[in-house]
Amino acid sequence: MTPTRLALLFLLSVFGMTATVPAADPKPGSDWPSFRGIRASGVAEGFPTLTTWDIPKKQGLRWRTALDGLGTSSPIVWGDRVCITTAVSGKLDSNLKIGLYGDITSVEDITSHTWKIVCLNKRTGRVVVDTTTQTGVPKVKRHTKSTHANSTLATDGNNLVAMFGSEGLYTLDMNGKVVWKKELGVLDSGYYQVPQAQWEFGSSPIIHEGIVVIQADVQKDSFLAAFDIKDGRELWRTPRQDVPTWSTPTIHKVGNQTQILVNGWRHTGAYDFKTGREIWKINGGGDIPVPTPVTGLGFVYMTSAHGQLSPVYAIRETATGDISLAANETSNAYIAWSVPSGGAYMATPLLYRDLLYVVGWNGVLLAFDPRTGERLYQERVGGGTTAFTASPVAADGKIYITSEEGDVFVVKAGRTFQLLATNPLGEIGMASPAISEGVIYFRTGKSIMAIGQ
Repeated sequence: MTPTRLALLFLLSVFGMTATVPAADPKPGSDWPSFRGIRASGVAEGFPTLTTWDIPKKQGLRWRTALDGLGTSSPIVWGDRVCITTAVSGKLDSNLKIGLYGDITSVEDITSHTWKIVCLNKRTGRVVVDTTTQTGVPKVKRHTKSTHANSTLATDGNNLVAMFGSEGLYTLDMNGKVVWKKELGVLDSGYYQVPQAQWEFGSSPIIHEGIVVIQADVQKDSFLAAFDIKDGRELWRTPRQDVPTWSTPTIHKVGNQTQILVNGWRHTGAYDFKTGREIWKINGGGDIPVPTPVTGLGFVYMTSAHGQLSPVYAIRETATGDISLAANETSNAYIAWSVPSGGAYMATPLLYRDLLYVVGWNGVLLAFDPRTGERLYQERVGGGTTAFTASPVAADGKIYITSEEGDVFVVKAGRTFQLLATNPLGEIGMASPAISEGVIYFRTGKSIMAIGQ
């Protein structure tokens, strides 16, 4: 906590006053406040990070804490806390299935579940918050690669915001006390061509200037909405005509206007943060969008992959109107460049040290010049038999890519491919890691572990 915030709290206590302490800005390299960190960049610079480690020998392992239940949500970090969501089933067999397969079947589990938010001390791994927000039978089913706690928490240092889909939207204080809950109805995410295939909600909340933003692309009545973080009051709601998606929005400022960027199939685009008004849109691409928009160098980078197309787009941040490409076009006034294939199905791209990295579901890593679209290399990490769901993150000149089998591939950042190390975690790795002060926090199938010097 900053000296200014401490002084304010002291004065309030002396005079017996109460007030909301203004949220502090996250500290780059230290805080990782939401999915993929600050502005979904996936980058945390300023501290050295490990290239190699050995979990069985406890070399590089600072701590490992067991975690009940299932979740593909990522850890977030603020100050001295690492926080996570989890959903605990009444069944011993989780039916979680990793690998490269196309089975769309939902998991049959009608036991009572417990949805929890857990925070740990980031230095020791000791549990400091363990809050149950909801118990009951899930209102929708999940996929065999999915859980009932897919959405990553968001924090502004004063509040924790949790999105559990059909089970509700929650805001808690940093001690784990529920401040408010909002029911958003049944949010049925699944394959739009086979509606009975329910896969569970996946988009994570984001916080900006005291406002919570939710993207809910579902089977019926999709929307983008903004809520006051203090009391859950709905500020605006914009209907979206799209198929179910699992992408998290990104906040991006263009000139004096703050925009909300969203991925989609029928409607990828940008909305005004204050009003929810549409700014630009593009249609097409993969029809099961998951990756989050990434920004930098004056561009918005979008990708998706399922069905016939797997494009990557570099969109000028000043775009307005319908900027969809005409047949056989790869660029136009607002799309600086695009490629029709090579995009990511699950993993969010990484813009790091002026290069754009895209990780395919099968472990194929592509590096692009982010300004021109020139493909610098295409290499595979892993043996081609494992899937990659977690998004890559970067620090200290290194890119960390986690396979579902729990192998972490460390690639040197640069215009040529160089694999520095392969480090097994020894557990399933489906959640994107977080980085804080040189320590990498992995959420695995059974635990949270801290890897660092």
